[in-house]
Amino acid sequence: MWARWYARELGWPAEAGPPARLVTGVAFDALELPAEAGRETLRRMGAETGPVALAGRRAYFLVAPGNAEELPGLLDWLEWGGIRLDLRVLGAGGHMTAPAPPAWRDGADAAVWLRTPRPDHGAESALPALHRSPMGGAGGCPCLARLVATAAAACHRARLLDTARGHRPEPEPEPEPDAVKPAAPLKAAQRAIQRAIQRLASS
Repeated sequence: MWARWYARELGWPAEAGPPARLVTGVAFDALELPAEAGRETLRRMGAETGPVALAGRRAYFLVAPGNAEELPGLLDWLEWGGIRLDLRVLGAGGHMTAPAPPAWRDGADAAVWLRTPRPDHGAESALPALHRSPMGGAGGCPCLARLVATAAAACHRARLLDTARGHRPEPEPEPEPDAVKPAAPLKAAQRAIQRAIQRLASS
């Protein structure tokens, strides 16, 4: 039933469940990260992003299709290398759990929308994309480079906080064929966060 709703209302390919799953790599790709980091990213980005879903302990930021292929070069340009992050992107052939359609949400669903898709910002033209100028917008759609930079910094901060609290970071899942493993945050941001964590640990 949900799969039919997404196909009819948004034109998104979906597979019937349970649970219903949205197919990535056609109408959109999806940046996947821990839920805590996802909420921080959404708070910082606000309206400058597309639809955002929450499924259990994972958050999904929808981006324009085809941008999964751009991530390795973009992450290198942003100097994200050498530090493990629980961050990946789902592209062609991938799937994500379909949240309940907005009008059907009852509070007991396994997946929900944090930023609801609508025809005006669920369309490909309104999803974050990599522009000719990497950190600048074009055509009125959100900037993928800014989203990735914000999300990666949030993931790194969450990982360092877990370490400072004595929590053992969960091992990262093996990447699927459609997933791209990211590197790490800007060096200046990394040093600033590490100093903050050291102060937190010593207080």
